[in-house]
Amino acid sequence: MKGRKIFGLICLIVIADQAFKIYIKTHYHVGESHAVLGEWFRLYFIENEGMAYGWKLGGEWGKMLLTLFRLAAVIFGVFYIKNIIEKKLHPGFIICVALIFSGALGNLIDSMFYGMIFENSSMDTFNVAKIFPAGGGYAGFLHGNVVDMLYFPVIRNATFPTWIPYWGGQDFEFFRPIFNLADASISTGIITILLFQKCFFKQDIEKANSTAEAKAVVNDEVQVL
Repeated sequence: MKGRKIFGLICLIVIADQAFKIYIKTHYHVGESHAVLGEWFRLYFIENEGMAYGWKLGGEWGKMLLTLFRLAAVIFGVFYIKNIIEKKLHPGFIICVALIFSGALGNLIDSMFYGMIFENSSMDTFNVAKIFPAGGGYAGFLHGNVVDMLYFPVIRNATFPTWIPYWGGQDFEFFRPIFNLADASISTGIITILLFQKCFFKQDIEKANSTAEAKAVVNDEVQVL
């Protein structure tokens, strides 16, 4: 697979992700929600200080370390994608890695720059953020929040049966996390690799099996002698 196609795919995902985030950031206040397809698909604007689906490290140092980790992962990803393209690995695997890389880069842009270029959004005053405000952004370099907006509460107002340990009787909702296109790109890439790993790494598996069989034959001959 040619590097230009992978570069184009990465650019397409990152541009779509950023365009969607900028639109939400400049048209919604934090906590604002609107139905897209009934109640099971909504645009629900939240700001995420951490990783995908709300996972985070605590405090300002945790936020900065998380952003630096994303930066290191993206830098590593550039060289890794170049390497697997040159080795001509399975095109499906290369595309999946590109999806993961695109998602990481999309969220990295938020973490690095959004605090500097956006005004703070407020749920209390229903304030919709302006881009490049005169008074400066809401945070410094490396301390921006990731914009999330995709919400799919397919099952709502349900309750776990009382016989289920620990969760019995508690409220249940599926799918609870609010995420963005970058998160979806990362998840799609990882899940696809897990599902199709035998196809993606077929040559490596066959090579390993043939090597093991060859060693077994040599060992058998040595034992006979």
